[in-house]
Amino acid sequence: MLRAALLVVALVLLAVGLGTTLGGVAGTFPMALWGAVLLLAVLFERWRYRARAAAGEGPWEETTERYIDPETGMAMRVLYNPRTGERRYQPAPAEAARSDPPTGA
Repeated sequence: MLRAALLVVALVLLAVGLGTTLGGVAGTFPMALWGAVLLLAVLFERWRYRARAAAGEGPWEETTERYIDPETGMAMRVLYNPRTGERRYQPAPAEAARSDPPTGA
């Protein structure tokens, strides 16, 4: 939602800035420049920080850890990469999911 709003703002800034600059209005080029910078930043962020494919990152081992995600209510499993120490959280298969959340003390 925020990404879409930033894209709309960037495109509006870019379009208005270019339109007014080409129309002869003085001092509106920075608006087009900031629109272009924002547009590139949002698109670069999406490309740079997208989820990496599991292929080529080394072996992922499934742990015995399971929990219920408090935001979604979904059962989650934990994967561990012993080479990097990274942990990933993925939805657990439906047959292995427990319907009752863990109770805490």
